[in-house]
Amino acid sequence: MAPPSKPPSIFTNRDFVLLFSGSAISAIGDQFTLVALPWLVLKLSNNPGALGLVLAVMALPRAAFMLIGGAVVDRMSPRRVLLVSRSVNAAFVTLLAVLVLTGAIKMWMLYLIAVGIGLSTAFAYPAGSAILPQLVEAGYLQTANTLVMGMRQVSMIVGPVLAGLLIASSPHVVAGHGLADASGMGLAFGIDAASFLFSLASLYLIRVHSDTHPPNPEGGVLEDVAAGLRSIWADLQLRSFILYIALVSIFVGGPVQVGLPVLADTRLHHGAASLGILMTAHGGGILLGNLLSRAGLRLSRGRLGSMILCLDAIAGLLFAGLTQVHSTSGGAILLAVLGCFAGIAQVVLVTWIQQRVPPAMMGRTMSVLFFTFMGVGPISAAAAGALLKVISLTGLFAGAGFTLSAIALFCLTRPSLRDIGLRLPAET
Repeated sequence: MAPPSKPPSIFTNRDFVLLFSGSAISAIGDQFTLVALPWLVLKLSNNPGALGLVLAVMALPRAAFMLIGGAVVDRMSPRRVLLVSRSVNAAFVTLLAVLVLTGAIKMWMLYLIAVGIGLSTAFAYPAGSAILPQLVEAGYLQTANTLVMGMRQVSMIVGPVLAGLLIASSPHVVAGHGLADASGMGLAFGIDAASFLFSLASLYLIRVHSDTHPPNPEGGVLEDVAAGLRSIWADLQLRSFILYIALVSIFVGGPVQVGLPVLADTRLHHGAASLGILMTAHGGGILLGNLLSRAGLRLSRGRLGSMILCLDAIAGLLFAGLTQVHSTSGGAILLAVLGCFAGIAQVVLVTWIQQRVPPAMMGRTMSVLFFTFMGVGPISAAAAGALLKVISLTGLFAGAGFTLSAIALFCLTRPSLRDIGLRLPAET
């Protein structure tokens, strides 16, 4: 009797390989902007409140149009939506690089660019999540998600430390406009702009099912948004978990986005390089968590809800531990562990949603999911920036961490969250 044939590798899927490789290069470039942008705000304004405000200005249009973006994705090909949205994003990052390098950048320009980036990402995020189920078969989804999320975390290891070193090693002040670290920040934005070309090229070459079999929507976009919200609300477990993620984003997302740059600037000795190292450590932890997600799911016997809530309860206490951090190495260790917990949860949660939601609703469901932590989180950042005017950084970290633990422990008492399960992946 012939032995059973081994399932083909996911890397035999040409379109997945194209998407994966183009996205990998672009993801590394994105990390340069994620380090340079908050550093630019702090150097232009010397005000943590301004950093929170910039993040909020970026978040408001993203939040306002995220649900519409999801409906547009369900009415069109996610590949085509990604092509347009990433082209717009590349244009704004290129403009930012030019303005910084020429010394023309002003805070009001930064606010306008933040609005433009927020609008483009409102369409890019749901499209990026909806495209994967059209490229790979259902049995390969968890593997594909692990690879894609793992690739993003590799970018978070490589990108931030390179960006931090680039900014820190540049001439401190550029003659002509006196902005500290301007040349390094401008080059960081330029690297991100160039990396978009690889993502756009890969998207141009791949094809998805909806390219040749476009949906036949009935009614308008707003009707589609309403139908998507009704579908999510009717699913008790899906509704409960999205509401939980929204709570976490409100109470923790802002302190993370504002608190870490302020921590690096005020307590640590290496400035932008310390921020890059902290972000790299967090990315490395998430990567490890992505790789451990299958083992975590098996150890929990498929009890996804209980596993995530227990991890979050512990993570809150660890996050409060940032109050005692006064060295780059200490902060990096804590953030690596926190990242590992987050990485385990990411893969299983997205796979659960992709298996649970019909393809016709995927864009709208993912838009609501992204709305909860990418739309709400930066609004929380504005509040965190304002809070830092009246409370200490220690108070901000302690309040956020203990609140996360309390929310997770309370949700463990709710069967709609605790009893969420995901079928165990088959051994390959």
